[in-house]
Amino acid sequence: MNAPVTPFGRTLCAMITPFTESGELDPDAAGRHAAALVADGCDGLVLSGTTGESPTTTDTEKTTLLRAVRAAVGDGVPIVAGVGSADTRHTVGLARQAEQAGADGLLVVTPYYSRPPQPAVEAHFARVADATGLPVMLYDIPGRTGTRIEPETLLRLAEHPRIVAVKDCAYDLLGSTEVIGATSLAYYSGCEELNLPLYAVGAAGCVSTVANVAPRALRAVLDAFDAGDTAEAARLNRLLVPLTRLMMASGLPGTVTAKALLDAGPVREPLQPAGREATDGLRRAYEELLAATD
Repeated sequence: MNAPVTPFGRTLCAMITPFTESGELDPDAAGRHAAALVADGCDGLVLSGTTGESPTTTDTEKTTLLRAVRAAVGDGVPIVAGVGSADTRHTVGLARQAEQAGADGLLVVTPYYSRPPQPAVEAHFARVADATGLPVMLYDIPGRTGTRIEPETLLRLAEHPRIVAVKDCAYDLLGSTEVIGATSLAYYSGCEELNLPLYAVGAAGCVSTVANVAPRALRAVLDAFDAGDTAEAARLNRLLVPLTRLMMASGLPGTVTAKALLDAGPVREPLQPAGREATDGLRRAYEELLAATD
């Protein structure tokens, strides 16, 4: 199998957005966190996604965050800016704003709540992709948006010259494998438990919330697979399972669990911080992972 194209890198972090204790954007902390992620193995960053609390950050804050992270990591690290919304016109405006602020690519989620039919979904993505010169990563997460980007729609969207990638949270390994095989779209797993399975069938890498706290461990799985040691890749992947379960499948949003493990300020309402019991469990799992992978 030919190596997959990785337009935004291979191990990307869906980065949290740090806030001060009073709840204001903390661009300095964002820059420090971004630089640390790159030093620990992330070769790309995704800002203002779900993990970045994009529903509760303003357009101005999104631009300030992007510029702070760009200043911290330099021009050599791909930055993908989340610009999705339920409003096509607003999404186009955010896309142009991100381009002007120095983004390398755009993450565009399926419009949510209104549940548009597939022709409208396709038209939405095409309009956003036509609005700037930046490459686009489609974000397929029907569990949050209520609408799937169906494989047939993805096949058509793959013909657009600026639609180059998919962040895949559809939990449809068969459908994703078919689209990977039929197109040049770079697939990025958006669900940590599918990072290795999707990579094995030709995905480009992952966009990970868990990478906020364990970027080296996530990268090591893909490194082992690339080296041809699939048994070691599976072993390293299993070591991540306890932390992944607590961070992503415990009933708390990944933003909440990631911030519980980091000194990154509060989450914004309606989210609430993790309780003591959940935080203690997260810390135990994190420390066990560090001990097992040192």
